[in-house]
Amino acid sequence: MDAPRDPVEEGATDSADLYDIATWESRSWLDRFSGGVYRWSRRLGRVIVVLLALAILVVQFALTGLAAVSDPVIGAFVLMSVVPAFGLAAYIWYADVTTSEPLTLLVGTFLLGVLFAGFAAIINTLAGAITLVPVVGMVLFFYLVVAPVEEVVKWLAIRLYAFRSDRFDAVIDGAVYGAMAGLGFATIENAIYITRGIAEVGTIGQQQIATAGQTAAVRLLAGPGHVIYSAFAGYYLGLAKFNRENAGPIVVKGLLIAAFIHATYNSLVTYLGDILQFLGVAVAPGVAFLGFVVIYDGVFGYLLYRKISRYRSAYRQTNMGQSVSFEDDERDDAVGRDRADFEESADGRGDYEDSESFAAAERDERQRAETRQAERQQGDTTRTDGDGSE
Repeated sequence: MDAPRDPVEEGATDSADLYDIATWESRSWLDRFSGGVYRWSRRLGRVIVVLLALAILVVQFALTGLAAVSDPVIGAFVLMSVVPAFGLAAYIWYADVTTSEPLTLLVGTFLLGVLFAGFAAIINTLAGAITLVPVVGMVLFFYLVVAPVEEVVKWLAIRLYAFRSDRFDAVIDGAVYGAMAGLGFATIENAIYITRGIAEVGTIGQQQIATAGQTAAVRLLAGPGHVIYSAFAGYYLGLAKFNRENAGPIVVKGLLIAAFIHATYNSLVTYLGDILQFLGVAVAPGVAFLGFVVIYDGVFGYLLYRKISRYRSAYRQTNMGQSVSFEDDERDDAVGRDRADFEESADGRGDYEDSESFAAAERDERQRAETRQAERQQGDTTRTDGDGSE
């Protein structure tokens, strides 16, 4: 869609100078200075956000015991807790059929996911009073605070860095960077839970290690969810990048999907025991939790897989990124062959040649040739009649 224009600009001739009247471009020193201030303000704003996030992370290390992660044993438990999430993020990266994403952007997005988690922690803490209302308050807390805030900060981890790069050149790249932001968020969140569990243990030594192991086992199952949620949001951010006219609604749609899946998971996990008791199902808490997480993440992981697979299929149908032209009728048969996914058999004929589509294409081509020949003959007859009349 063309940008709207002022009536003066629409009615003026091309030679009219409408600078600072109805049009604008950088001409004077003040114009250039204003442009510089705008550009540096945007850059400075991003730097301030990152520095603030870094300061929050430092405070978390100092006040919440995150420094314990430097202990090799505790650090090993933290790494163990994100193995499934890392595996899922690696698969999404592998599933990207377009150009491979650079390591610098992947690592940068991961680190921003770690840093921006601090913003979510502060907002969640400030809004925690709503949980004083039994059940309803907690559910509202998940749907209105926790899930939206955490998905937005993971979205920011993509938007402020990788999104701006020229290497973010396909819709599916959003899912890849979304997965990395989710992995970063899950890593720092797991570290906080593990160190907090250790701090609550009165004795030191084996008891702390046992507590860290138990917490890591629980967080092991929670990590993949963050990757799935933010991969959905990231995919729609990628879709928005290449559909600028509807970018806002597309971004909101992605965040709503991610937040809804996230909040529903939190709510069901929190009251899983009560739900099973209400339904009269007698299952050990650990087994129930394991089964629920596997099924829940499996369902939405499959939906994410379907979305990525649809993109992969569409990409392959466009001849692996090469342009396909449908302008010339003579090329219809060749285009049909390009779009058919076939392998040649031993006799040299492929699945496409043996198909009904190929036979129909041959009939159509013969009909078009006969039509063109008839038109040429009719034209020759007309020209002959014209010569005779003169």
